[in-house]
Amino acid sequence: MGGNLSSVKYLGNDAAHVIVVGNLKGGTGKSTVTMHVIVMLLKLGQRVASIDLDGRQLSLTRYVTNRAVTVRKAGLELDMPRHTGVAQNQDYNRDDGEEAFRQFSEAVSAAERWASFIVIDTPAADTYLSRVAHSMADTLITPLNDSFIDLDVLAELEAESLEMIKPSVYSEQVREARRQRRMADGGMIDWIVLRNRLSTLESRNNRRVRKALRSLSRDLSFRSCNGFGERVIYRELFLKGLTALDPLIPSMTAEPPALSHLSAREEVRELVDALKLPIDQRGRRRAEARRIWRHAQDKPLELAPFLETSPA
Repeated sequence: MGGNLSSVKYLGNDAAHVIVVGNLKGGTGKSTVTMHVIVMLLKLGQRVASIDLDGRQLSLTRYVTNRAVTVRKAGLELDMPRHTGVAQNQDYNRDDGEEAFRQFSEAVSAAERWASFIVIDTPAADTYLSRVAHSMADTLITPLNDSFIDLDVLAELEAESLEMIKPSVYSEQVREARRQRRMADGGMIDWIVLRNRLSTLESRNNRRVRKALRSLSRDLSFRSCNGFGERVIYRELFLKGLTALDPLIPSMTAEPPALSHLSAREEVRELVDALKLPIDQRGRRRAEARRIWRHAQDKPLELAPFLETSPA
């Protein structure tokens, strides 16, 4: 296949900021994190394109589709990204993915002309397109469950000292992506490892995982921050395409909106703050102006009032 890294991105300094969510291990909440980052950016007035490279699962695509259905059926005003799902199954062999690469390349090229951010969800597998996406990243987010089984995706650890014995296949993949990025345009990839599905109870295991991550962050050059807690809200809203950031109608959830929803919303805000993304302040002002205008229309407040706060 003739496609390569330089043919997909690097259109200049004003190009969209690319966020890639990646991990070779499944079940870490990648699509949930991706969707919440997308919606947070939209609520900050940013122009967001989303791309789903997991051609077998297409979880992010279903999430966005469910959201569109909720907009139509419930009449909610929900922020939506411009989404592309690359539906081809891909192997690492680039010759088997000609059509998938074409879809991906066209989606990126179209988004570069208007988007502030391109957010890409990748499969829990080593595919050619996933490697290309990692090499395009300005920000790479790797969600991990808070366990040593998940830490194994980063490195092999010595059991007592928790020091790195050798990096994992995925860490080597990220290292190669960084090399490719430097060669392409001199850019740097900001790698953030997310401690996800955190328990509310502190334990010896939590402390040891935190210690291991501190050591690995120096060895592998990533930043570590907290992701989302183990909350029902992140699981139950998928079928409606909703996030913790959206106004919630009680009939759409198993339980009425409560303080746990506020806590989840705050987790998302703290995560986006920790990512240190280049938020366009003009977009932020536009978002605030829209919020004020909507309140001025004296709309029926069937939504929980405490979920109507601004995401500034």
